[in-house]
Amino acid sequence: MSGLRASLLVPVAALVPWISSAADSSAASKVSDVAGFAERHEQGRAIYNFRCYFCHGYSGDARTLAATYLSPPPRDFVALPPDGLKRESMLDAVTKGRPGTAMKGFEGILDADEIALVVDFVRTEFMERKAANTHYHTVENGWPNHDRNRIAFPFATGEIPLDRPWSELTDEQRRGKRLFLASCITCHDHARTLDPGVVWEGRPVSYPRNQHEPGVPARAPTQDEALASASPYLLHDVIPKIEGLTAQEREGEHLFQKNCAFCHAADGTGKNWIGSFMEPHPRNLTDPDFMSEMTRSRLAHTIREGLPNTSMPAWKHVLDADQVEAIVSYVGKAFHPLKGE
Repeated sequence: MSGLRASLLVPVAALVPWISSAADSSAASKVSDVAGFAERHEQGRAIYNFRCYFCHGYSGDARTLAATYLSPPPRDFVALPPDGLKRESMLDAVTKGRPGTAMKGFEGILDADEIALVVDFVRTEFMERKAANTHYHTVENGWPNHDRNRIAFPFATGEIPLDRPWSELTDEQRRGKRLFLASCITCHDHARTLDPGVVWEGRPVSYPRNQHEPGVPARAPTQDEALASASPYLLHDVIPKIEGLTAQEREGEHLFQKNCAFCHAADGTGKNWIGSFMEPHPRNLTDPDFMSEMTRSRLAHTIREGLPNTSMPAWKHVLDADQVEAIVSYVGKAFHPLKGE
């Protein structure tokens, strides 16, 4: 019996080093996996901080100056749950971009592995961990002891609107606002305001060359004219093609395009060069917020009498009653339906 026990103990004893070795190997593998993940995560962070932060923010929340000017805004990854976006969809977006947005494709700039690195970083850092990632105001970036400026922080973060009246601010908040206006506003120029007003508006300068005639020209442009006309304003000088116009609406089209389109643009938006140049701008006849309440009689009265303190002249000595009605009918057909009265 003792011999049997001895024979059994030998193979068991022989297994102990093997089990220990296997456990060590498994632990080492796990450590290696963790180290490899950490390395790839940091590689993804470096790509994100170089390529993506400008729109999506250092912390992935899209709270950047650039984001305030983009419509639709960049993706806020922090607001998403971990399963809010499929990894495959994100890989496709980074590779090919997203039409109709400011998201460009990085194919040809980043290779497939780099795209995977940055996507996995975003998913882990922002969607799962909701981490802060990187701060800009660091010693390395030339901002030692940045907390000394903390009284200005509420104006940079939007906690306090920049246009809040001075009389409603505490002494410390007034000092913070002065500091913000003297230093921080250079980069944080689009702070939160109670009344943002117009942020940016195009100001036409040199388009078009020589004479300007709305609509499609009868002759081909010269080379100089073609170069000068390479402008978004030209898009609004294309006459819309409308089928099934009545005789009255067809006459209104002719009158509008030969007269009204000079300021209101051929497409009725007022966003051509002349319309963009005028202040106040000509009325956008396609704007539903305004035109939804416009009646035929009110529009006819405006055409006849003009609008004081604007560039809208009175046409009652140029157009007869039938011509005014023809223009009204065309506007209602081409740009926005009009109420009867």
